[in-house]
Amino acid sequence: MKELMIERLRKIEDLEQRQLLKDIVSGVFVNLIDYQDEMNKKLEERIFNEIDDVENRFDIYVTLSSKEDVDPIHECLFPMRPADLESKSINFKKMLEAFKNNESVELFTLFLECDSIKIQQLLAGQRLFNGKLVTTEGQVEIKVSLSQNTDYLQEINKLYPLFQVNGLPWKTINHPFVYKFFNVNLVNCPPLNEDVEITEIIVDLEEYEQEKRLNMIPLWNIERHEVKNVGFPIPAIDKVNYEHVLSIRKIGNEHGYLVEADEDNVRYVKRSDNELTIVSPRDKSGVWQLIKIAKMEDEKIGKLNYELVSNRRIEYFIHKFANKYTANVKTKGEITRMINSFEAADSFELVDVEIVDSYSGTSFTHSANTFLTEMIGENNYKKTMLLKFKANEERNFIANDILSFLVSEVQRHFFEYECVGVWL
Repeated sequence: MKELMIERLRKIEDLEQRQLLKDIVSGVFVNLIDYQDEMNKKLEERIFNEIDDVENRFDIYVTLSSKEDVDPIHECLFPMRPADLESKSINFKKMLEAFKNNESVELFTLFLECDSIKIQQLLAGQRLFNGKLVTTEGQVEIKVSLSQNTDYLQEINKLYPLFQVNGLPWKTINHPFVYKFFNVNLVNCPPLNEDVEITEIIVDLEEYEQEKRLNMIPLWNIERHEVKNVGFPIPAIDKVNYEHVLSIRKIGNEHGYLVEADEDNVRYVKRSDNELTIVSPRDKSGVWQLIKIAKMEDEKIGKLNYELVSNRRIEYFIHKFANKYTANVKTKGEITRMINSFEAADSFELVDVEIVDSYSGTSFTHSANTFLTEMIGENNYKKTMLLKFKANEERNFIANDILSFLVSEVQRHFFEYECVGVWL
């Protein structure tokens, strides 16, 4: 509006009239326009905030760090398994006994910094690699195999039922690093004396050697706490269950919290600024297990050696509205909106969506919600939804895994299809 008035003023040839009108416009109308713009902005913000985005308190951030670089007092990022920070030693006697009984012997865990296609090829090959045991009696030649480590995937899978118990919507966890951990298993070893000690284990992964990383720990913004009741439980309004009030003021009311309990002990959870109220059949005070999903703040993150990724959605009104008032819209536009709502999709672009009877080409994605797929059933009878992407920048070693996260989110809403992601 301001630009329009200035343009009209310039067209007035009489300079005195132009000056007079300019003074009037500058003194009255410009201030009125500024006031109107400010009011419109406040109205927009009010409408935007009408839809409370509770979901953003439960965004999961993840990264990877070497063991020596993990900050044990970090405020936002914690090891997925705290036991990873403990020093580990191999019980050689138990190892030999298990090996004699043809049982699997796990030597250690390593991380492969390579993309998902190379990892699939490695798993499909079932290869054996040469290695050495450096012992107090010298070096011993051994054979080892690699198997995918699922410990961290199990930690993610445990979260799904907790979200259900706490009455919160599930959102796929975007953790591209956990699919690249492998257990090194002893396959062949010559007889050794029981009193020998192992000082070092050396494994040669041949063409994968350059991607091998030892002593790596996956991190996320989840920390576990134990919290006692505030006072005694009081009867709930249904006169059957009891309300247990937990104060979260000391551990931070800006974070998201999940009650870690089974469905039999929790009817529902109410949240306020400084408290959690658990409605439960338990009639006695006690200690409750809480999972804190820490709020990420840039100044608290510090220096990271690997990329920090998340399942966070961009805070646009249309995304908030769509999440609150879910509608089953089966269009390409809705799929595009769904994908573009995630910060992780910044470097990707959905080019096309195609429905085919089956797809026999190379799939660059895997399911990030295997537990959901198993609950719904097999995909043998389903048509395939082919999601075609292009990368807006050079793809790194986790690009396929982030793509899998995006495709898995589409799969959650389109279970009538088998969703597959490919690159163009």
